[in-house]
Amino acid sequence: MGQIILASASTRRKELLEQIGISFEICPAKGEERITKSVPHEVVEELASQKAIEVASMVRTYEETHQELVTPSDLMVIGADTIVSCGGQILGKPKDERDACRMLKLLSGGTHQVYTGVSIVLLDASGKAGQVTFHEKTDVTMRAMSEEEIRRYVATGEPMDKAGAYGIQGKCAIFVDKIDGDYNNVVGLPVAAIYRELKKLGIDIYLW
Repeated sequence: MGQIILASASTRRKELLEQIGISFEICPAKGEERITKSVPHEVVEELASQKAIEVASMVRTYEETHQELVTPSDLMVIGADTIVSCGGQILGKPKDERDACRMLKLLSGGTHQVYTGVSIVLLDASGKAGQVTFHEKTDVTMRAMSEEEIRRYVATGEPMDKAGAYGIQGKCAIFVDKIDGDYNNVVGLPVAAIYRELKKLGIDIYLW
């Protein structure tokens, strides 16, 4: 069997991969994000690709400092990035509490889109590489939130490391009226889409 590496330090992505029952290692991408696109789905695909390629290129160095990671005959690196798009405006992680309040006011009482880009780099023992990159989109409708509700939610600290300043799997669940699409995509990793795209390539992730 080969080895799977998640190029992310996100606990949410880690939990989603654990949920589907596969074995993997974590090696977060550390490089600076470079955005050259402006269309939401192109942005997340670009960022996910950068992360996957960076980690795939540094695996040997990573192995030297993590002896438990054994060089595999086949390697799969999964990179991912999530953003929120509201009225054409891309919302990443908030800079501070004021920025988080601004984002939540934009989302309040309307429908926005959550995009997660996924890029998978495949390496074999001979060094041959392949890559597949795709995205998933989910529409999320939030009920109207009062300023007091927004301030109270931001004060919990939950929004500060999340795209769009909210976590659908956390305290913000009480403000979500409905979603149209993959729930796990909003959490941060569309595991069903990953399975689907790998199957198209003839790869069963459980037999990797």
